[in-house]
Amino acid sequence: MAPPIILQYWQVVLRWKWVIVGIISAALALGFVVTLLATPQYTATSRIEISRDQKKITNVEALESSEAGRDLEFYQTQYSLLQARSLAERVARSLRLATNDGFFEAHGVKTETNSLFTGKTSKVLTARDRQKREKLAVDILLDQASISPIRNSALIDISYTSARPELSAQIANAWTQQFITQSMDRRFASTADARKFLEGRLADLRARLETSERDLVNYASNRGIVALGKSKDLNGKTEVERTLLSSDLEALNLALIEATADRISAESRVKQGNAGANAAALGNVAIAQLRQRQAEVSADYAKLLVQFEPGYPAVRALAEQIKVLDASIAREEKRVVYSRTSEFREAVQRESDIREKVEALKSGMDQQQRDSIQYNIYQREADTNRELYDGLLQRYKEIGVAGVGANNIAIVDTATTPDKPSSPNLPLNLALSLLAGIGIAAVATFALNQIDEGLRDPGNVNRLLNLPLLGSVPDVEQADTLALLQDAKSILSEAYLSIRSNLAFSTDHGVPRALMVTSTRPAEGKSTTSMALATMLGRTGKNVLIIDADMRSPSIHTFTGHTNSMGLSNFLAGDNDWMHLIRETDIKGMSLLTAGPTPPSAAELLSSDRMLMLVKQLLEHYDHVVIDSPPILGLADAPLLSRAVEGCVFVAEAEGVAIRGIKASLGRLQAVHAHIFGVVLTKLRDRQAGYGYGYGYGYGAEKP
Repeated sequence: MAPPIILQYWQVVLRWKWVIVGIISAALALGFVVTLLATPQYTATSRIEISRDQKKITNVEALESSEAGRDLEFYQTQYSLLQARSLAERVARSLRLATNDGFFEAHGVKTETNSLFTGKTSKVLTARDRQKREKLAVDILLDQASISPIRNSALIDISYTSARPELSAQIANAWTQQFITQSMDRRFASTADARKFLEGRLADLRARLETSERDLVNYASNRGIVALGKSKDLNGKTEVERTLLSSDLEALNLALIEATADRISAESRVKQGNAGANAAALGNVAIAQLRQRQAEVSADYAKLLVQFEPGYPAVRALAEQIKVLDASIAREEKRVVYSRTSEFREAVQRESDIREKVEALKSGMDQQQRDSIQYNIYQREADTNRELYDGLLQRYKEIGVAGVGANNIAIVDTATTPDKPSSPNLPLNLALSLLAGIGIAAVATFALNQIDEGLRDPGNVNRLLNLPLLGSVPDVEQADTLALLQDAKSILSEAYLSIRSNLAFSTDHGVPRALMVTSTRPAEGKSTTSMALATMLGRTGKNVLIIDADMRSPSIHTFTGHTNSMGLSNFLAGDNDWMHLIRETDIKGMSLLTAGPTPPSAAELLSSDRMLMLVKQLLEHYDHVVIDSPPILGLADAPLLSRAVEGCVFVAEAEGVAIRGIKASLGRLQAVHAHIFGVVLTKLRDRQAGYGYGYGYGYGAEKP
């Protein structure tokens, strides 16, 4: 089971602790030195308030709705505008920073020429130099200015940092003023664009209105439509109440009604005849006067007849008067009857004339009503154009003053000259240096940990090599290895006892009878492992023979104190009496076959079948044969020896050979079909032991 990830990281830290300590110390020292050498910087801050609702001097609405500023994007837009390059350019121009060498010196920037206004000019600034200095000044302003919104409020802090406190305050206040001015200029510019657009639209609508009204008048003139009265409805549409033709028709219609009534009245009087005439006569003034005169004369005539005879001249004269009066009355009565007939004829004629005129006007009215359809179309077009024109004209007048009163930015606090520097801050710089050192140390440790590909974690043996881990052996450094192996309670003895126990499970008959111990390179603990396995097997009562097969660099005889005058090389060279080559040792149950004299070519000796024959004969007398093999890389000895044994125990030094080297060695063994029982990880330090292979509890290892 893999150790916890935190424990793995802790072991990496312990492994590279001096590298980590060195990097962090260097970072702290560098931060301390940089802080002491840094130029003091002064920060001045001004505060403004940006309201969503605009403060208006006039009561005229602006181009944008008052609700538009309530969008979530409003303040983000304002923050971006405060950091815009165009605003920095306005500040640079307003303060003439491009020609101010003090500004550049306050930021540690060296320029080719001095200011034209300081009296230190080495040469006159050219247009190109001035342009470069302006761009540099703007870049410095953008780099040193800081915009800090105050959370949950409409307040914004504008800060500027430089080496001169007065300059910092001056630029912070100028930044605020130029932002307000820029906002007003932008609003005026948008108003000017709107006015320009409306002017063009007004000219077009004016021409369209004139054309539509001219068409209306011309059509009315051509069609004889004379409007006597017009009115506007609730929607502002013009309606013609009456025209001259409709007025004439109305008047003639009234006259026709009167003429018809007169005709009917005259006709009634004519039909009444004499009765009607007598009635009319009674009402006639002339006839009434004649009758009155007749009555007076008749009265005088009656008086005279009482006194005189009818022939009397006076009586005869009165009789003649009466006859004359009667004739006059009869004549007047006839005239009255004739006048009624004449009035009737006149009434009929008058009614007929008026009716003809009414019919003629009705025909004209019908035509006028048909013409009024097109007339109304012209009228509606003229009304629409006038409404559009009046509306745009009113809007044009409004936006002329709309931008004057709109101002939603107010200065809350102006920047004052700072009396103490804002940086460098020693505690803050040391903290940042510490964080930077930790970060660099982490990166360096990770890189070194990746570059070092040796086996560090026993748990990675199976994952990286696809082989079981037989056990791990602690690093005993300069201790007496043989003495530790003889001490059954030592950590080294317990480690190899665990390895021997794991080997017992590698075959169906327990610990392999003939096995070989090899490694990638020398000095990985191969010989020590061979000696330890033989010792552990002998301690269990087995008869064990250890063979030093590393004829190029023999070392097993040094553990037991024997000489290497004769040994394996003698047998391989042709000496068949192997028994006289075996040495007894002081270790229980263990015998030794040393390497013998160094041959000219160890590989040639091992390539023969004598080694196989030797192992076969030895197994008839010994329970186990342990062969200390030469290293694998660069030599052919180990693959040749693997033919004579049941399998190999591969020894790898912790943090030693790279993984690719170990895999190459294992590949050579696998190429000759050698069976590998597992891997023994040697020289494991205490920090690697913390991965779960604690030596204080019997050195338990994973089973293969």
